[in-house]
Amino acid sequence: MSSIAGPAEAEPGASARAEIRRAQILDAAAACFREHGFHGASIARISRASGMSPGHIYHYFRNKEEIIEGIVEQDVARILDVHGRLRATADPEATTMVCVAEAVRNMLDPDMAALKLEILAEAARNTRIAELVRAADRRTRASLIETLCALGKARSADDLDECADSLCAMFDGLMTRGVRNPDLDADTVTRRYQRMVKSLLQL
Repeated sequence: MSSIAGPAEAEPGASARAEIRRAQILDAAAACFREHGFHGASIARISRASGMSPGHIYHYFRNKEEIIEGIVEQDVARILDVHGRLRATADPEATTMVCVAEAVRNMLDPDMAALKLEILAEAARNTRIAELVRAADRRTRASLIETLCALGKARSADDLDECADSLCAMFDGLMTRGVRNPDLDADTVTRRYQRMVKSLLQL
């Protein structure tokens, strides 16, 4: 009697495998950038951290600038996902408070801060990285303004700009405060930021 095998788990296709490999490289590079800085994180070091050969890495990324571009794109995608949740919610106030809590903890995370600040430092001296960072900021800021329109009362263009800039400054500043003062209590900061955001957005 022949046995009938159950359905085998489908193996990822070439495109899916490529995305897995790219993510593997980006994760390893992010760890290297945090620990050694942009210039100390050589392709050889990233190769060892990822468990992939330098040639394999160059198959997906031509240089470290392209690797940083991939890391920046991951961050943009995360931010746009948060904005999408806010625009789709049936309870703007509750969802905003949840997102504020998540953002506070992200900005106080020392690994995230180390990576973001390293990329910003490189942007200050590398025009290619500066272009990437500024383009990402334009995209996320435009999405934020669209989200503010969806969340609140009708606002003038100047009011939207002011609100968006205030929110960006609040959370970017929190990242540097966390580096300077690692003993900040995340729960206390969360409550403060929730109150400030609620007031700013008139929720």
